[in-house]
Amino acid sequence: MPLANESGGDTLDRDAAELWSALFDIVSDGEKRLASHFEAHQLTPPQFYVLKTLSENDGACRIGDIAQAHHLTRATMTGLVKRLEAMAPPLVQRQRNPADGRSVDVLLTDAGAERFLAVQRGLMAQLRAALALLPAEERRDIISKVRLYFSVFSQQFPIERA
Repeated sequence: MPLANESGGDTLDRDAAELWSALFDIVSDGEKRLASHFEAHQLTPPQFYVLKTLSENDGACRIGDIAQAHHLTRATMTGLVKRLEAMAPPLVQRQRNPADGRSVDVLLTDAGAERFLAVQRGLMAQLRAALALLPAEERRDIISKVRLYFSVFSQQFPIERA
């Protein structure tokens, strides 16, 4: 039985279902690969994302800002940061914000920066190996199509945050 929008040559519903399936496979596979890399570097996904946030913010960020960025409570983020701080060597350190003594800053240590980069290098090595199997023109086409998809999708359906 044809799908609702499949009159004649119109295969929009089938294309949407196929794209959804492919995207789901990509996300699922990506999560498994990330988890494997995190585990190899003795990190949980939330711990890695704390390191990533710090790296993206020049190695320092208020604990409340990190919690907000990851939609977590300050208490949950404090627990994550304490575990990162307790690692040997410590991947982060905490200090009172000099401008606001009530606020705590989280600082990325050299060991934390290196751990973050090690995970990132491993992921990029896998991606480079996979892309190396394709001709340059196909790689550029894939990248272009993915960027177009995200551009159109994010413009048409922006994420509303509370």
